[in-house]
Amino acid sequence: MPHAIRFHQPGGPDVLKWEEVAVGDPGPLEARVRHHAVGLNFIDIYHRTGAYPLPLPSGIGLEGAGVVEAVGAEVKDLKAGDRVAYAGGPVGAYAEVRLIPADRLVKLPEALSFEQGAAMMLQGMTAQYLLRRTYRVQPGDTILIHAAAGGVGLIVCQWAKALGAKVIGTVGSDEKAALAKAHGCDHPIVYTREKFAERVRELTVGEGVAAVYDSIGKDTFMDSLSCLRPMGMMALFGAASGPVPPFDLGLLAKMGALFITRPTLFVYTAKRSDLVQTADELFGMVTSGKVKIEVNQRYALKDAAKAQADLEARKTTGSTILLP
Repeated sequence: MPHAIRFHQPGGPDVLKWEEVAVGDPGPLEARVRHHAVGLNFIDIYHRTGAYPLPLPSGIGLEGAGVVEAVGAEVKDLKAGDRVAYAGGPVGAYAEVRLIPADRLVKLPEALSFEQGAAMMLQGMTAQYLLRRTYRVQPGDTILIHAAAGGVGLIVCQWAKALGAKVIGTVGSDEKAALAKAHGCDHPIVYTREKFAERVRELTVGEGVAAVYDSIGKDTFMDSLSCLRPMGMMALFGAASGPVPPFDLGLLAKMGALFITRPTLFVYTAKRSDLVQTADELFGMVTSGKVKIEVNQRYALKDAAKAQADLEARKTTGSTILLP
């Protein structure tokens, strides 16, 4: 029988268990996919800890790439043997084989490897909606991206640079600063020794940035708002440091009639047409060479607990994949 990572109660990495699972034939609108690589993302930690609760016991993971083994009777666009990738659920990607709704799969171009597919779908499509839909970056804009050396961060740096933006990014070390700079970040700020809000104001000569893309949450939220120019956009797309506490919306007026949004990939790609368009634009940026996908860590799928622990401890850069 195939194996999968499952958990029966919320908690630390040790709750993740390598278990045998029964995977049957696909339903009418499903496909059965054998994974060649699986993506690791911070949302997996939110699921494991119960910050984003799941019905338990549960599988885990939202991103993978592999080959279709079988499709249901009503699936028209896919067939056995197709190379596919996906991100966004339903959960259960930490598995050797799984069933998944066929309309959540996109065909992976031959020019891209399974490792690239598993490493870039969730993070890359997140970068796409942030830069092209949440706040549509224009040439000459200055933006701030937190965790610039992370998976989403490195993609955002490259993509924003290709759009003609000036990119400011926060990082936790000089090594991560060098990595971000090599991927298009014009001004990496090491937040452990500099106050990023003050530095952003210096770099923009007091004007502020057009948009802040913040996946950190509680620890950066108010300072992120203070980095914005009048009518700037704050996109809070994660909460690695914890959820943002309630605050007075009147502050947005006082700070320059600011905009704030809490977007998610799942809403932006809920429609099949949006999913395909988002993935196609991402594939185009990668195959053109404008965005390079950095797979900097690889773990065996059965060692998912170790991989999640390293991600939580900020020991990883770029993208991390799990190999069945």
